[in-house]
Amino acid sequence: MSIGTQTAGRVPAAPTMSVFERYLSVWVLLCIVAGIALGQFAPGVFQAIGRMEVAQVNLPVGLLIWVMIIPMLLKVDFGALGQVKQHWRGIGVTLFINWAVKPFSMALLAWIFIRQVFAQWLPADQLDSYVAGLILLAAAPCTAMVFVWSRLTGGDPVFTLSQVALNDTIMVFAFAPIVGLLLGLSAITVPWATLLVSVGLYIVIPVILAQLWRRALLSKGQAAFDRALERIGPLSIAALLLTLVLLFAFQGEAIIRQPLVIAMLAVPILIQVFFNSGLAYWLNRKAGEQHSIACPSALIGASNFFELAVAAAISLFGFQSGAALATVVGVLIEVPVMLLVVRIVNQSKGWYECGPNPRQR
Repeated sequence: MSIGTQTAGRVPAAPTMSVFERYLSVWVLLCIVAGIALGQFAPGVFQAIGRMEVAQVNLPVGLLIWVMIIPMLLKVDFGALGQVKQHWRGIGVTLFINWAVKPFSMALLAWIFIRQVFAQWLPADQLDSYVAGLILLAAAPCTAMVFVWSRLTGGDPVFTLSQVALNDTIMVFAFAPIVGLLLGLSAITVPWATLLVSVGLYIVIPVILAQLWRRALLSKGQAAFDRALERIGPLSIAALLLTLVLLFAFQGEAIIRQPLVIAMLAVPILIQVFFNSGLAYWLNRKAGEQHSIACPSALIGASNFFELAVAAAISLFGFQSGAALATVVGVLIEVPVMLLVVRIVNQSKGWYECGPNPRQR
């Protein structure tokens, strides 16, 4: 029996939030302070790091991104795609939110708040870049953290795993076209070659490497696989935090000049999280899906694969771009906002199960 068959439909055992994950917003705030301070005291060091590029790919950041993303993708079992048909209503709702609603609603919200409501308080030369960063953030559905959110709501683990596997498969083919389309509609020019290189470097290659590594680890047994995940998990978080220090070392001057820029960028992100999670939750109720399916569906529909968004923003627009800063704001608010969504769906279980469809009872 193949490894994929043996492990299909199995999620990582008892996923819980580590200290780093639970207090991710605190670590991000500390990285902001550390990055700004280091950028002011040692600008030459960071300028030298910024020049370490090959074909517009920053080598130190590229390495850090791989360390961030590959451990996340190790948790995804593409053998779970065979389980998709078990809860086709919930799968359909989540796909609709992830690929037909979220990127487009974020593009609209970015236009409303960045180019209209907050335009006079933001640097005019960065408006397009902020919009681009928000679009990149919304075009990448969440992966590994969803296992944690799903468990906190009593979500169906097979549904969660199959939905994540399906999203990651779609992302390989749909991320570049959706981003290219929305940036074009927003009158933002982005080199297609650079976009495709970003997809290859930060989606395709990490997926292949992660699945090869996954098979090798599972060949030694499930216990060995779980121990490996536990060991490499902190490396992923450490790589993310170090990337943020580098990014804020370049962003320091802009933030010092306009410290409220982070709050303004957070507004459309917060609105899209609550809008998309609420819409997914309601559509699952109307479709007659169980609460254990609606919860992970809403959470997957609302959260983002921010590691990929940060990588693509830096690759496409650079360290000092508004796009990179916008994606990092998504990192900053991810944990507290998603924990709030978890609380809402848990507390509304009674309302959900009193719906008109008898399948919910």
